[in-house]
Amino acid sequence: MKVIHFLSAAAALLLVGGYTVAGAGSHESGGACVYVMENMFAGPYKACTEPATAAACDEIGTTDDNRDAAHSDGMCPTEALIGTCDLGDSQLRYYEGEPSGLEIGCGFQGGDWITAE
Repeated sequence: MKVIHFLSAAAALLLVGGYTVAGAGSHESGGACVYVMENMFAGPYKACTEPATAAACDEIGTTDDNRDAAHSDGMCPTEALIGTCDLGDSQLRYYEGEPSGLEIGCGFQGGDWITAE
């Protein structure tokens, strides 16, 4: 069961994160998008992508089963942060989920996992 959960989380990060890298990194910098990340493999997880424009946030909020996307001109919140997948041009921050599975999923996306302090 743990293996299935782990693989599901990794697949979810790969699928949703693939959009995040392409969508969030292809626009001018500034702003953040807080949303609930969910797809057929995993979730829901509270997450935030930065930088993200309002238009990119709208798209993130309708990708897969994601929901409740809200754009802000500031940065992602740091309260309750589990860790960050640093993708170079963007950061995908997680507030829920199992850190070990999130870290492996981040690696599949070509990112570097940073555990929150």
